Amino acid sequence: MTNLRGLSSASAAPTGPSLPPARQRLRAVAPDEVPPVAELLHPGATWLPAPPHTVPALPGHPPMVGYLVLVPADRQVPEAAGPPTEGVPAVSGDELIRIDPDQRTAEIAGRPLDLTYLEFELLSHLVAHPHRVHTRDQLVTTVWGYGHVGDGRTVDVHVARLRRKMGAEHRGTIVTVRRVGYKYVPTV
Repeated sequence: MTNLRGLSSASAAPTGPSLPPARQRLRAVAPDEVPPVAELLHPGATWLPAPPHTVPALPGHPPMVGYLVLVPADRQVPEAAGPPTEGVPAVSGDELIRIDPDQRTAEIAGRPLDLTYLEFELLSHLVAHPHRVHTRDQLVTTVWGYGHVGDGRTVDVHVARLRRKMGAEHRGTIVTVRRVGYKYVPTV
């Protein structure tokens, strides 16, 4: 089997307007080769080794090495330029809970909520996926990030604080799924 040094744009997926044709996206290297990572990254990006448990392993092959690439938000190339959204608020949620990610505000039944950063992230994630059950581990990974050292109890504490701030009449919208996690159930 041949070790490919790089994929040409003809053998890879077709390049779209967001992928410059001169830049390689996937590259196999020899075990003793140090890849020129800085040349392959977006300008201003940072790269970190991925945790070994997040990289797939293939039986009978040497272990893979993965990297997480962090690109500053102000330097990202938009994936698809759609119609201009000037004047249109990016508010999400339903008739009970309104989330404005640009202003980082949340309202419940028209009443503003005073939330911490993590409470806001947790509520906006749950509201974005109504009726979906999220395990505690999924919430820790999604809201806190993969590098967070903690357990499901951290999620329990933040959900309890979030329910308290929502008030007695609305705290039931975040439902505990015993021995699994939580889900958001909007009232109809």
